[in-house]
Amino acid sequence: MNDATAHGPSDPGTRPRTQAPPATGGAGEERHSSWLELFFDLIVVAGVGQLAHLLHGDPGPAGLGLYVLLFLAFWNAWVLFTMYANVAGDRARTMMVMAGMFGMAVMAAAVPGVREHNGRAFALAYVLVRLLSSRVWEHRREVIVDLPIAQMGAGLTPWVVSVWVEGHGRYILWAAGLAIDLVSMFTGSAGRVLEQSRKTRERRPRLPPLVPRYADGGHLDERLGLFVLIVLGEAIVQMVDAAGEAVWDRALYGVAIGAFMLLLQFWSLSLRHGTGGVPLLAAGAVPVRIALILHCVVAGSIAALAAALGDSVAFTDAHLPAGARRLMCGAVAVYLVIATVAAPASGRGIRHVLLKEVPALLAVVALGLFAGAWPPAGVIWLLVAAVRWLVPWPRRRARPAAA
Repeated sequence: MNDATAHGPSDPGTRPRTQAPPATGGAGEERHSSWLELFFDLIVVAGVGQLAHLLHGDPGPAGLGLYVLLFLAFWNAWVLFTMYANVAGDRARTMMVMAGMFGMAVMAAAVPGVREHNGRAFALAYVLVRLLSSRVWEHRREVIVDLPIAQMGAGLTPWVVSVWVEGHGRYILWAAGLAIDLVSMFTGSAGRVLEQSRKTRERRPRLPPLVPRYADGGHLDERLGLFVLIVLGEAIVQMVDAAGEAVWDRALYGVAIGAFMLLLQFWSLSLRHGTGGVPLLAAGAVPVRIALILHCVVAGSIAALAAALGDSVAFTDAHLPAGARRLMCGAVAVYLVIATVAAPASGRGIRHVLLKEVPALLAVVALGLFAGAWPPAGVIWLLVAAVRWLVPWPRRRARPAAA
């Protein structure tokens, strides 16, 4: 399997995904995730499960903020190695990918005690994963046009400094590092990286030139979709665990069936009617770096919903705590915001957005604000109705004319 090589403009980072050349073994051959990639994705199971536990009960603004920070760091580490495997194909170095997986396992294991004694371990593991992901590209002498931050290390500096900082100052440094990476994802230019490489080669002529590489769009969409599928699976695990400790009565049946139906609508919107796990997004509708940001928000919102659904099962006979209700409705609202952005970007007109996405989003926001006295089943089933409103209805097949 050969690496996908492409030639584009001096700043090709905004090139649409539909122009990505196929990284396949032969002409017209569709590429799928390798066993190495699927094994690597198992770390998502552990990481998302640990992160979701941060939101159980009433996490408050501080707990929610910590969840966002840790999820962004975990997702960023995952996507860097995902892009490496996407571009390198069969030439991906197994030991390097496994080393990255081990580093992410340490990050996941550190999550429960990150507030007390494991914050330093989480930061060191993240720095290790980032350094490994950067090292593979230095070895290959390639630059990812669709994700140039893989070769940019400015966002790592605050993480390194945070090792010697305690308390809230550590979280501020983490946020600063992630903010640098996010800004670089939007504004970073592979052209600048290539220009810096050219100047370096003027001083060191024996150094091989950097080669621009583009992502394989179809393969990347599959990996992103698998990530979302794993997060949906974690939501089911949270529900099953909570149901196993609850009293099985009518209230539980209403909550459990409603929660399952809600996840079913998410699966349909993200994986049947979306691309890369992003609801209602058409293939090639946005550049890769924008699709990655949308995917991150979608996955984070579903993981937060997983925790809220688990809590809802525990309160089947009482009113949902305000924090759990707001978390549940907030997670669904964030998901619908992404759908509202993806729909017009994928060719759906403003009339469709005003009739579908906007009413559903407003209904969910109102539910989160004013449904304080409602039982969990009522809240969940209204969320099901709001999300179901966005799912396209199947078209009836025309009957063949009688002979």
